Amino acid sequence: MISRRNFLRTIAVGGGAGLMGAAVRPAGAEPSPETSKLRLLRTGSICWAPQYLAEELLHAEGFAEVTYVDMPTGAVSGRLASGEADLSMNFVGPNIIRVDAGDPVVFLAGVHVGCFEVFGSDRIQRIRDLRGRTFAVSSLNSAEHIFFATVAGYVGLDPRRDIRWITPDGEFAEPGAPRGRYGNEDSGRLFREGKADGFLGFPPQPQELRAQKTGRVLVNSAVDRPWSQYFCCLATASKEFVRKHPVATKRALRAILKAADLCAVDPQRAARTLVDKGYTPRYEYALQVMKELPYGKWREYDPEDTLRFYALRLHEAGMIKSSPQKIIAQAGDWRFLNELKKELKG
Repeated sequence: MISRRNFLRTIAVGGGAGLMGAAVRPAGAEPSPETSKLRLLRTGSICWAPQYLAEELLHAEGFAEVTYVDMPTGAVSGRLASGEADLSMNFVGPNIIRVDAGDPVVFLAGVHVGCFEVFGSDRIQRIRDLRGRTFAVSSLNSAEHIFFATVAGYVGLDPRRDIRWITPDGEFAEPGAPRGRYGNEDSGRLFREGKADGFLGFPPQPQELRAQKTGRVLVNSAVDRPWSQYFCCLATASKEFVRKHPVATKRALRAILKAADLCAVDPQRAARTLVDKGYTPRYEYALQVMKELPYGKWREYDPEDTLRFYALRLHEAGMIKSSPQKIIAQAGDWRFLNELKKELKG
């Protein structure tokens, strides 16, 4: 994790830092972004804090108009491919599936590790105990469904046969089942009501369940291997946006990565900003998330390793047809990250 002094120096180079009170100045000798408008996505999960806290930094990077588009459900890549947004953080698993289906998006960088936790009811001691049991998800191919499918497959379970998936719309078992209209909060309710034996939550849900002493944590991806060795959330953009706006892409990514450093170095300030901006009502849960998630790892871990790991798990589970190598070749673009690693040294 970078030091606070280095962070203050880093965040002042190449952009503004209103959140930290640092001086605002232009980003080196770079040209202005090709567009002054940037559209990002917003979900109910506060593990995306760097994207939300980057707003002032984005203005300092030359984006006069920064818009956050609500996305209660679905895959980020679908919204990028449809033109609803330009760039966004994402949960890696669902977006690999969408890339396999042909969505024209590119992964730009890993942002943080460890956002999800798997919970089991009191009678569940380990992941393998969920064989033949019910697991609550909002819909098939939702983020929680895909992440848990990779976890189940990793310990030898077949997610297509060994798990009884249940949604707020009712049970389903076939890949062709319709997508529901519900979110992760609704599937969490099924678990709290005892209608499911397992559940995978994203912040602040794990913090709430632990505070309520509901169930037990089976996997915490921030600390448990192998999940703690890979990014769960990456920055992604539409290929068209990157092609037309390479300077804007780099500037936007720089702001998000600086905001990730903010979360790591000053979690209290980051948590308070999330509450003040209306992203979550509970400061104590937001502070837990900022302290527990390794936001300072984006320099150390290789996002290509993350794509390889999750694509292999999904390929083994029969959820994608493409090989990991094809996914990486089709959707990995690390040139901006490599430049920013040199520029924003910790």
